[in-house]
Amino acid sequence: MCGIVGILGKEEVAETILESLRRLEYRGYDSAGIATIVDGAIKRRRAEGKLGNLSKELKQNPLPGAVGIGHTRWATHGAPTLGNAHPHATEQVAVVHNGIIENFRDLKNELSESGHTFDSDTDTEVIAHLITHFLGKGLKPFEAFEKTVDRLEGAFGLAVVMRTEPDTLFAAREGSPLAIGFGEGEVYLGSDAFALAPMTNKVSYLEDGDRAVLTRDKVTVIDENDTEIERPMQVVDLGAGLVDKGNHRHFMAKEIHEQPEVIGHTLGGFIYPQDLRAAIPGLDIDFNGVPRVTISACGTAFYAALVGKYWFEQVARLPVEVDVASELRYREAAMPPGGLAVFISQSGETADTLAALRYAKKQGQKVASIVNVPHSTIARESHGVMKTHAGPEIGVASTKAFICQLAVVGSMAIVAGRQRGAIDQLREHELCQAMLEVPRHVAAMLHRESEIEAICHDLSKAHDMIYLGRGLTYPIAMEGALKLKEISYIHAEGYPAGEMKHGPIALVEEDVPVVVIAPSDHLFEKTVSNMQEVIARGGKVVLISDAKGIARAGDGTWAQIEVPEADPYIAPMLYTVPVQLLAYHTAVAKGTDVDQPRNLAKSVTVE
Repeated sequence: MCGIVGILGKEEVAETILESLRRLEYRGYDSAGIATIVDGAIKRRRAEGKLGNLSKELKQNPLPGAVGIGHTRWATHGAPTLGNAHPHATEQVAVVHNGIIENFRDLKNELSESGHTFDSDTDTEVIAHLITHFLGKGLKPFEAFEKTVDRLEGAFGLAVVMRTEPDTLFAAREGSPLAIGFGEGEVYLGSDAFALAPMTNKVSYLEDGDRAVLTRDKVTVIDENDTEIERPMQVVDLGAGLVDKGNHRHFMAKEIHEQPEVIGHTLGGFIYPQDLRAAIPGLDIDFNGVPRVTISACGTAFYAALVGKYWFEQVARLPVEVDVASELRYREAAMPPGGLAVFISQSGETADTLAALRYAKKQGQKVASIVNVPHSTIARESHGVMKTHAGPEIGVASTKAFICQLAVVGSMAIVAGRQRGAIDQLREHELCQAMLEVPRHVAAMLHRESEIEAICHDLSKAHDMIYLGRGLTYPIAMEGALKLKEISYIHAEGYPAGEMKHGPIALVEEDVPVVVIAPSDHLFEKTVSNMQEVIARGGKVVLISDAKGIARAGDGTWAQIEVPEADPYIAPMLYTVPVQLLAYHTAVAKGTDVDQPRNLAKSVTVE
């Protein structure tokens, strides 16, 4: 999770920006930089590695200026080099950016044909050049900024300064958090309000689609409908905690909304947008020599493992065995020589998963782990480590960590498929492009939150619920049921849709809601057939599908939740979001302790 800081100050701001960036170090980064406006010119200082290197650079080459932007970057497009560090700039514009610009290649080609020359491998530099291009066409600064934002596809948070507007910051949010802080004759911008705590406790939060113009005496916000709007100011206490809830009621809600950003950061380690290629930098392996993959985990991470089984077997034609970690070692599983064992854990300290890992090592397996804490025990004892860059997850019920685990497993399967010749280069490109589109689609899904919330008051009255899915969405049905159980205490079960008539259909009655997860894929008709069996018996069906699926099968359902149309490969990630929101808002309607549900712990470190 990259960090953004912007300051319109009364005095020189570089050192203050540096200290604010230090408060964002917990988000993870591999380079950093600051840009200010000095005597009508943009000046930058950047450094690879940690902020100590940038601090040394600032001591050797001080950076004056009372207006500036700073950034801690986690590499997505391009290696973590000095040339790829933010801010990126032209003579007219400097920009810092969190997120992924999906269409940067097309924009870069268009700008190159117009005479623009690029110095980095990043998608971010395109933004600076595009604003400069529109300024050169005679547009006013905010017009050029707005027109640029309108051309961008993806999920992003932006902070921009312009040489000709030395007392103004420009900002935009689409799926990546931004907070505005208010001081005495000063104004601040941060990707996390925690970064602004030393300067102010008066904060407002931008919403998706917002564009903002910040001056010392006024903040103007334009929403997605091009209407000037005032975002409410809050007084926040950020002195003691590492992270805050932002403008959300619970940490779980905040973490659900952070998903477009953290998915982008996680994908940055595995999908190379320049040539639409997948890689696994944390694991040296040739999948041609792997006879079988074993994936093991506990709880929510186990459902990521189940999705991985579908992905590996469908895309790489590679046999996969999945087991709950607490069962794997006790059944004394036979593991073939040369096999790969993958263990998934948010904390990297899950006791059962660690025990299963040690068993696999004794069986001669090559051991890889997918963890959110790179220095954890599971990571240290693995031959290869694949990191999810979800950042701290405070809510006990895993949300953003789960979807990042899916991003890693999905990338691994693409690599395996390409190495084994199960997919060609064209399909690899298609799958990589689909993965890069996930942050944008998730952001779009979050725009529909109010529609989901509206049905949850009725769902909160249920005593039992059933979730149905097929293929890639069967594990998501189980994850949806688990989320509901964890935080609302409503009994719920997830089933393969085809299994309904083998027993569970006996539970169907009017007061048992049935959530059907049915993307428009090759299994759609079969899933809908099972759904109709439920409707015929008076079942209260919530259909989760894309617009095409809802149009074909929405009649007779009690409620519909629309998900963006996309490549079926990424359906598990997209359909995760509505089941998270269903669980969250149902729990809120019931009045349960969403962030700390009874009897549960964030990390299970005992068997």
